[in-house]
Amino acid sequence: MNFKDLQLKPEILKALAQENYESPTPIQERSIPSVLAGRDLLGCAQTGTGKTAAFSLPIIQLLSGQAAPRGKNRPIRALILSPTRELALQISDNIVAYSRYTDLSCLAIVGGVSQQGQERALAQGTDILIATPGRLMDLMNQKVIGLQAVEILVLDEADRMLDMGFINDVKKIIAKLPGKKQTLFFSATMPPEIEQLAGSLLTDPVKVEVTPVSSTVDRISQSVYFVDKPNKQMLLNDLLQDRSIGSALVFTRTKHGADRVARGLNRIGVTAQAIHGDKSQNSRQNALSNFKSGATRVLVATDIAARGIDVEDLSHVINFNLPNIPETYVHRIGRTGRAGNSGVAISFCEAEELPYLKDIEKLIKKKVPVVEEHPYPMTEGVAPAAAGVQTQKQQNDRKPKRQGGQAQPQKAQGQPKEGQSQQKQKQSQTQERQTPKQNQAQQPGQPKAEQTQNRPAGEAKRHPKQRNAGHSEKQALAGQQGQAQKQRSAQPASQRPENAAKSRKPQTQRLQSRQEIHQESGKVISVLSAPWSSFKPRGR
Repeated sequence: MNFKDLQLKPEILKALAQENYESPTPIQERSIPSVLAGRDLLGCAQTGTGKTAAFSLPIIQLLSGQAAPRGKNRPIRALILSPTRELALQISDNIVAYSRYTDLSCLAIVGGVSQQGQERALAQGTDILIATPGRLMDLMNQKVIGLQAVEILVLDEADRMLDMGFINDVKKIIAKLPGKKQTLFFSATMPPEIEQLAGSLLTDPVKVEVTPVSSTVDRISQSVYFVDKPNKQMLLNDLLQDRSIGSALVFTRTKHGADRVARGLNRIGVTAQAIHGDKSQNSRQNALSNFKSGATRVLVATDIAARGIDVEDLSHVINFNLPNIPETYVHRIGRTGRAGNSGVAISFCEAEELPYLKDIEKLIKKKVPVVEEHPYPMTEGVAPAAAGVQTQKQQNDRKPKRQGGQAQPQKAQGQPKEGQSQQKQKQSQTQERQTPKQNQAQQPGQPKAEQTQNRPAGEAKRHPKQRNAGHSEKQALAGQQGQAQKQRSAQPASQRPENAAKSRKPQTQRLQSRQEIHQESGKVISVLSAPWSSFKPRGR
């Protein structure tokens, strides 16, 4: 079948011929007739299947037969919602190319560019509007745009809108549209919330599901390298020294990772640019243009930034980080091997990503071949974990902690706790700070319990009473010490006693005696060096 068999207008066929398109893809072949017939459509298709032309070509044909006069009163008759700026601009470029021989106008409004310029363009009127949900909501809230004349609504990659948190904005936008309209709904996957949204929007839809995952990946040569995380950059550098890799799209998990990988490649002379959400709109468009023209050999991108990127003759896709969603893997490698051409997909898998590889292989129903011989083999994990065996790290996490190469036994009942060991250590340190006279009274090497028993009997009897009833004694002692301090202060320095330690001896003995009481009762305090007069009793 060719496009002439789809009953498209000569103006559209002429434009397709200039784009070197002759035969429709399966989704185009099955979708275009249904859309031309005015039916709602539910399309389940992966990236790279030709779904953009599947909805844009019939829209151009339906609207071109009744184009409104140009001017400020030209209403928006077709609205296409896209999850990302790149995809919206890609759709706009395609529609401009397909409609070049018609009187239709097309406009894309996205975030990251001046809103004033978009407002001026909207004031001129347009037939087809492609928009991201966020910027469209801004313009609607400011009463800058009207959607009351929309006849056709397209939701492209609805599952990605859900992933990116746009689904509530999409629902608010749809609520402002006319009730009577034709709706074309496209999604690569169908999670429950997307199925519910499709059910609320579509009326007796034609369901088109093409290019199963298995057939998408069959024509792509896949391989995986097991490599430790720190060595991924060096492995990538080595691979790209091979000049047979003409152009490569490298996927990373994070924006910072994309920048880091691009810098590493540029350092070794491989031209590379990063594209992600933190880049300005001009920077992203410049990077994409350089990559398409061949000025840049490697484009490093995150998944969201890469949505809608369509590069002809892309030879290699490299997964620097494996995605944790299996469908994302299929989306990534689907960038190569398009239009019946073969492609190469290379993945780097570190120990923590082994479960992701297992999920991917389950989805595509085949094992990804492993490249075993390379300069940076994995040492942190075990490759068979990809087949369901736990990594060494996961196994170790479930084992008891080891000390000195032996498993640490569990504590038995009655075994001293860590706090008690620390307490005994503090007691030992406290005893070492006792006065020399007391240290001499103790026998070397004698157990602590025996040392306590050998204390003077009168002193041992006095301790418990002193602990509870020493308030008046403390006050009397404090008074005596205060009076003695005043007398010493009144004396000239030359007449003051030279042996101050002798006058403080009773205080030292009382402090040490109080300290021993606490040791005997199992409570440890620090050695007190200040006189009793500096301590104020609490609660007395």
